[in-house]
Amino acid sequence: MSLIPATILTGFLGSGKTTLLKRVLAEAHGQKIAVIENEFGEENIDSDILVSDTKEQIIQMSNGCICCTIREDLRETLQMLAAKKRKGLLEFDRVVIETTGLADPGPVAQTFFMDDEIAESFLLDSILTLVDAKHAARQLDDRQEARRQVGFADQIFISKSDLVSKDETDALMHRLKHMNPRAPQRAVHFGDVALSEVFDLRGFNLNAKLDIDPDFLKDDAHDHGQDHTGHAHAPGEACDHPSHAHGGGRHHHHDDDVKSFVFKSDRAFDPAKLEDFLGAIVNIYGPRMLRYKGVLFMKGTERKVIFQGVHQLMGSDLGPQWAQDELRCSKMVFIGIDLPKDILLQGLEQSLV
Repeated sequence: MSLIPATILTGFLGSGKTTLLKRVLAEAHGQKIAVIENEFGEENIDSDILVSDTKEQIIQMSNGCICCTIREDLRETLQMLAAKKRKGLLEFDRVVIETTGLADPGPVAQTFFMDDEIAESFLLDSILTLVDAKHAARQLDDRQEARRQVGFADQIFISKSDLVSKDETDALMHRLKHMNPRAPQRAVHFGDVALSEVFDLRGFNLNAKLDIDPDFLKDDAHDHGQDHTGHAHAPGEACDHPSHAHGGGRHHHHDDDVKSFVFKSDRAFDPAKLEDFLGAIVNIYGPRMLRYKGVLFMKGTERKVIFQGVHQLMGSDLGPQWAQDELRCSKMVFIGIDLPKDILLQGLEQSLV
């Protein structure tokens, strides 16, 4: 049986997660979706429901989607769904997990990697974060949960942008980009999002494409999505805090604790040194490391090495071969809470051949 894709939907209270979910569930897309909800408000339960099995708390919708409340922990709920699917008792193509507005998506994501039984049935596709344009500035200022949700995202949807000025939306997008340069952002209205932007985003795939917004580093503008043009950097210089890379003083700069930085080098990494260094860093700072990803130029292999991690969990894989005319270089992005940038950059520099 092929793995069941899972999407984590997160966002602060009132950001529109339920609106987006309702649309996904109600649309005639021909997919059967199982939704696991942390909070099951009465309002979510539609008159469309045909079957309600109160004992299992699984509710069947008219278009074949199913809703399921988390009574025990997520792991047990996922195991129960997988078992029912295997036995032919439930039919569904994918799972969406809606977290509570105050949830940290990290432990939810880790469930898919740490638990062998879950990993044998499910594949984590992506973390989607909804941000409420009207209240985001205050929420991001006051609540670390809101900042963490942004740091974890593979895709950010900005809701309620019609309730604020264009300048306010621009300033918000600019701020979110500092916190998480690898998640595309999109303003959406009333949950009106194409399903292709919600599913199969492959945010946790180990692939050789590391998307960082071209404006994030000044020098990145020329090589985004193309082969590198051989522009080399001193390691510190390429990775200066992103706020310096933007002209114009229109945006108020927020010194959020969730920040990102990039490391680039065209010297090869020494595999043993890098493994020791990253192992030590993850050991100490893992809880503060939200997402990190890289395409690495490693000594001793003709192939790219792709690596990524969530908190303390880190994985790597061999990617495609370096093309003959391609400049071999490493590019890594780290997103975390008050990470010691200097220590990280220095350690990465010392792990080079």
